[in-house]
Amino acid sequence: MPSYDLSCDACGHGFEVFRQGFLRDEDRTCPECGAAAARQLFTGFVTAKPSRGGGASAPVATMGGGGGGGCCGGSCGCG
Repeated sequence: MPSYDLSCDACGHGFEVFRQGFLRDEDRTCPECGAAAARQLFTGFVTAKPSRGGGASAPVATMGGGGGGGCCGGSCGCG
């Protein structure tokens, strides 16, 4: 299930929402102050990087990107 990181514009509280699918308006309500003005933060995701010695994989944070076309696929110059 995807998780979304949000930050309240009113009080600055950061929180996480777990939602199957897209965020809904009610997900943007701050649990700290009740304001409905939270914005989504764009964060990376963690993948496993193979180790050299054949041991356990180390987690590596990445920021989108990758091959292919389209925005953030490399062809638009933003990634």
